[in-house]
Amino acid sequence: MEGLILKGIGGFYYVKTDGGVVECRARGRFRKDNIKPAVGDRVTISVQDDGTGYLLEILDRKNYMIRPPLANIDRMFIVAAAASPEPNLLFVDKIAAICELKGIDPVIVINKIDLFPGTPLPGIYARAGFETIALSAERDDAAPLFSPYIKNGVSAFTGASGVGKSSIINRLGLGAELLVGGVSKRIERGRHTTRHVELIEAYGGYVADTPGFSSYDIERLSVIDKEELCRGFRDFLPYIDDCRFTGCSHTKEKGCAVIAAVNEGKIEKTRHSSYCSLYEQIKDIKPWD
Repeated sequence: MEGLILKGIGGFYYVKTDGGVVECRARGRFRKDNIKPAVGDRVTISVQDDGTGYLLEILDRKNYMIRPPLANIDRMFIVAAAASPEPNLLFVDKIAAICELKGIDPVIVINKIDLFPGTPLPGIYARAGFETIALSAERDDAAPLFSPYIKNGVSAFTGASGVGKSSIINRLGLGAELLVGGVSKRIERGRHTTRHVELIEAYGGYVADTPGFSSYDIERLSVIDKEELCRGFRDFLPYIDDCRFTGCSHTKEKGCAVIAAVNEGKIEKTRHSSYCSLYEQIKDIKPWD
């Protein structure tokens, strides 16, 4: 039967199927072929007479994050604060670009709008073509804002320290399970005390309990090819094929349609500034590096 890996601990994988959750081990050929199942993987399993099972096959992945290991993410809530701390738009744009190139739908979340009611951030990202949520997690009911997204597929949260990601999770009613209950349950299991990735059912979908996403150290930016970076900026897409010269970096060239769009107000200057900063970081990295 087919199922979804909800969590994996100590060589055991807990697979959600139509008949319930089955504790499985991976067949030896996975190790032989250097294939490691991940939370979020769709798999086929066989079930034994005692109710336990074996993983037989990992179905095609939509995407895969290395650290923490998580497969088939449908959307990423990228949380920034309107103030306190000062918003780091380069961080937001970097994560959004990685998501775009990996087939993950980024949703931009601007928290703490009570501290800066006139913040331009929601407008900046809405004009760039992103679904955008603006709230004060300390005051607003987050459920009606987030549940329409969470109900479909697998969602995860990321955000720099202090932006209020944990407050949002708590307001969604997930905090006890994600931030407290999950850890205490692991401690109760004895030797399996290492924090791990886990999918929690919520609002008809799944939310990833991914402690590593707090710093978003999923992969180095160098995995993005400099030629592909522009395609991680959705607001650039209508213009990148109209540049005067092929191989345009869209950073400073004459005849660049992207720069023209920035000057005409069709692309936000902050977005282009982030793109140029990211391009500068990766432009000299060779594929073999």
